Amino acid sequence: MTGTVHLSDASKLPKWQRPIALLFLMAFAMPIAFSVWLALLNNFVVEAANFDGVDIGLLHAIREIPGFLAVGVIAVIIFVREQVLAIFSLILLGVTTSITAQFPELQGILVLTFLSSVGFHYYETVNQSLQLQWLSKDRAPQALGWLMAAGSAATFVVYFVIMVLWEPLGLTYNIVYLIGGGITAAVAVFARFAYPQFEAPHSQNKSLILRRRYWLYYALQFMSGARRQIFMVFAGFMMVERFGFEVHELTGLYLINLIVNIFIAPVLGKVVAVYGERKALVFEYAGLVIVFLSYGGVYFFGWGILIAAMLYVMDHIFFGLALALKTYFQKIASPSDIAPTAAVAFTINHIAAVGLPVPLGLLWLVSPALVFFIAAGIAATSLLLSLLIPRYPVPGYETRLSIFLSAPAD
Repeated sequence: MTGTVHLSDASKLPKWQRPIALLFLMAFAMPIAFSVWLALLNNFVVEAANFDGVDIGLLHAIREIPGFLAVGVIAVIIFVREQVLAIFSLILLGVTTSITAQFPELQGILVLTFLSSVGFHYYETVNQSLQLQWLSKDRAPQALGWLMAAGSAATFVVYFVIMVLWEPLGLTYNIVYLIGGGITAAVAVFARFAYPQFEAPHSQNKSLILRRRYWLYYALQFMSGARRQIFMVFAGFMMVERFGFEVHELTGLYLINLIVNIFIAPVLGKVVAVYGERKALVFEYAGLVIVFLSYGGVYFFGWGILIAAMLYVMDHIFFGLALALKTYFQKIASPSDIAPTAAVAFTINHIAAVGLPVPLGLLWLVSPALVFFIAAGIAATSLLLSLLIPRYPVPGYETRLSIFLSAPAD
């Protein structure tokens, strides 16, 4: 479908062609390629290239470079609409994922990881901007929860197929990567031609923006990137290295996470809507402190596989509350700042993500428990910062410290 449709006129379209439907389609398509990549990654790199802790740290550092450079989205959207950029980023993610297993050596894995990461991170940057522009503030928390559930459902399908069919059908890395990446690319091509261009009511600034009043949002994004990266790199790697998980076993653990998230993500959205961003984030960060300390206990005290698996599931539940950070920004942002600030926030989020994996990979060789204790400290810092979020954040009252600048009472 060609042409441009203003958001105010989108209700005249068939339901499947409305903006929310496109958000759901993309939310379902992206995890197919990404989940295939993630589900097979730890086993693939160990079996194909004999990765150790340093190698896996290097791979994830390379993977996070495009996230660090997400601020480049600001330059791209001068020439390309955000919606088009999101779709083409999905195509790049799908195509590069589909050929991953054809380059089973360190250099090839790193190059394809970088290219697929460009697709992933540019999509995520623009998608966050589109969500906050296309969803009203009163609907955003619950809609984001349902979008998370859609992504979890897609990931559930991927993990279930891998877990059930990996051994009976003798699936190979090449076949699974090819199918998963191909589906994502195909859905993105469909979205390119089936939907009109949606015009948001506020045009976006197309220059680099750093506003002092967003400082708390920036700080929480930085800490979130550091905390998330430790989990992404080392939690799954721990299950393979310490407990000898095979592909179908690790995928089974992912599957449990997805079953939980499909049902709990909409509930988390409602929790944020009812109790506010501050309480939701305080609960998330307090829970993550406990989880990361317990991860360290798995190594320090020799706790077993059952506790490690339970912690892995709890980890995902707490991370679901991160949608509160999006809605916090939506409430304090000027409407024209959403796109450039989403790009800046992604870059800030990935500063630690680029810098941490390699040194922590080296520390992992000495003491895996210390890696998780550091993550607990990062979560504790996030907890303290989240206490500064007002109960009702608005432009001009972005933090509770704003009260000293004649802001409304909390």
